[in-house]
Amino acid sequence: MEFSVLMSVYYKENPEYLKLSLDSVIKQTVSAAEIVLIKDGPLTKELDDIINQYSDKYAGLFRVFSLEENVGLGKALNYGVQRCKYDLIARMDTDDIVVPERFELQVNEFIKDKELVLCGGYIAEFARDPLIISGYRKVPLTQAAILKFAKKRNPFNHMTVMFKKKAVLEAGNYQDMPYFEDYWLWVRLLQKGYAVKNVGKILVKVRAGAEMLSRRGGWVYAKFNFKFLQILYKIKFLSLIEFYYLSFLKFVIALVPKYIKSKIYKNCLRERFIK
Repeated sequence: MEFSVLMSVYYKENPEYLKLSLDSVIKQTVSAAEIVLIKDGPLTKELDDIINQYSDKYAGLFRVFSLEENVGLGKALNYGVQRCKYDLIARMDTDDIVVPERFELQVNEFIKDKELVLCGGYIAEFARDPLIISGYRKVPLTQAAILKFAKKRNPFNHMTVMFKKKAVLEAGNYQDMPYFEDYWLWVRLLQKGYAVKNVGKILVKVRAGAEMLSRRGGWVYAKFNFKFLQILYKIKFLSLIEFYYLSFLKFVIALVPKYIKSKIYKNCLRERFIK
């Protein structure tokens, strides 16, 4: 079963992280038919050099598209999905590391279940060394559990997902929803009744240091979070009580000091080991 890998890169990303990420995508037990790389606006010379190096070394594997300006992840992925040649698309971030058997595990799930349109899995988080894991983000596995979990939190780890292009396009594709581009897409897929699942295995190792916590806090994040919850209530994905409860809870978490937020993530939102 042939599939595309979709990645988006912008100028602030670390060139060394990009190299490690690309290497992990290439060195899989089941190889992608193409890697679609979207340059979200002009990049640094170092990033461009790496992309050119890999495009030359793996001729025919990489398809690189350049956007004239930085448009944000939602719009960049919207553009990228439309340019993937294959109906099966694996998402990957350009600073994370894929485990070698990730694509094989997911492709097998799609082979077993022809109705499946979206499949993700667990992530292992690290600060600097991929061998030193600081925590795990486990997600629900079954359709019913995913739908229930989605009322409160994102039920998929975005960098782990593999999905069918046709279904994503029918659901409206990625849209401009800062911080919640993926969550918003999953909600629309769930509302349409598409078959989804997660596998109970680690698929990606993710960089999750202080920078991640910074992105998920502050007034700007709180504002976009509230806007997103308003939309979920408007489309009747959330009840009025759920909307008020989540608005208050997530507003508080977004604005608490970083050291408190760090404790919340470590003690309440992450697991120390995989059982």
